[in-house]
Amino acid sequence: MPNGPLSLPARLYLLAWDTTRTELTGESRLHHLVRAGALTELAQRGLLTDEDGIATPVDPDARTGDLVLDGLLELVEESRPRTWQTWVTLRARVTLDAVRAQLAADGCLRVVKRRALGVFPTVEYELERVSLVDALQEEARRILEGSLPVAQVPERDAALVALAASAVLRTLSTGTDPGATGKDPDRRTERIEALTERGGAAAPALRKVVQEMRTALLMAAAAVT
Repeated sequence: MPNGPLSLPARLYLLAWDTTRTELTGESRLHHLVRAGALTELAQRGLLTDEDGIATPVDPDARTGDLVLDGLLELVEESRPRTWQTWVTLRARVTLDAVRAQLAADGCLRVVKRRALGVFPTVEYELERVSLVDALQEEARRILEGSLPVAQVPERDAALVALAASAVLRTLSTGTDPGATGKDPDRRTERIEALTERGGAAAPALRKVVQEMRTALLMAAAAVT
């Protein structure tokens, strides 16, 4: 995918931008999606593992060098044991805020300071690198709706698209690949399931984590609706 160095939660956040209207979509559940992406990446990196359904740090001294991921890892380490699904929602806006600040520092977002009701200072974000987001979305749609064999999709990209699709991001629903699955709900569901498996291909425990993230996102979306 374009801009590989971007973390999974950062890419999920950028995928939610509608570049034609320069506005975010799915904001009511975006914090859950970003948190799920961060948990998944920590599991893919081998820093969180599954122990009877509990998200468990592997090494208390290990760090990624990414402020967002390390902040979440420290939060999990300092908290009592909790399930993966609990972590998708618990204080999830902390991770979202950290991702936004990180993307602003990297020049992907622009910080706009305003005053609510003309009195209270607020901070909003506007998309700065539209071409980057367009490229990310085009590749995600190709993976989700296209004819590329799932076995050829990198594991990290497979997890990204499976999570984004589970959060029902409308920015991923305009694919034009001749072999597209987008107009066939059954094929689309099968594709998402296959991408979920691919996203956790490295180990059975990782496959379980990616599936847990998808389930948590679907439950969170249903709760919001």
